[in-house]
Amino acid sequence: MRVSIEVNGKTIAQEVPDRTLLVHYLRDTAGLTGTNIGCDTTSCGACTVLLDGESVKSCTVLAAQADGHEVTTVEGLASGPGADGLHPVQRAFREQHGLQCGFCTPGMMMATVSLLKENPKPTRDEARAALEGNLCRCTGYHNIVSAVIDASGQEVAQ
Repeated sequence: MRVSIEVNGKTIAQEVPDRTLLVHYLRDTAGLTGTNIGCDTTSCGACTVLLDGESVKSCTVLAAQADGHEVTTVEGLASGPGADGLHPVQRAFREQHGLQCGFCTPGMMMATVSLLKENPKPTRDEARAALEGNLCRCTGYHNIVSAVIDASGQEVAQ
């Protein structure tokens, strides 16, 4: 089947098997390896991307379901408004040390972008609740939640 998806502002059209998952389309066809494969069961959230602006776990979406739609990956956040080219969420994760090994970070960032679109000024509890579907095996989530608060423009309590 021929699938055409706008990925990070660029249309990518390719023949793929009918059962191709969006995560594999992004990694293998589009060459965007920032979207990680952690579990293939929606348990970890490492594959979270934005589909038409809504966060989805790309390990459970078929590429065919995204045909004709817009997908944003963590790579699409770069070239943001800052002088360093980083999106405010990327900058906040860096400044608040919201990562350790980095495997969950792309999914956490994409879930954060989606959260801040719906709730521009979340509390720490709201941030934790919104990130429940994204697992991190390295941190205690404290710095990740601080990154969410920082990205929202709120003061981060130490």
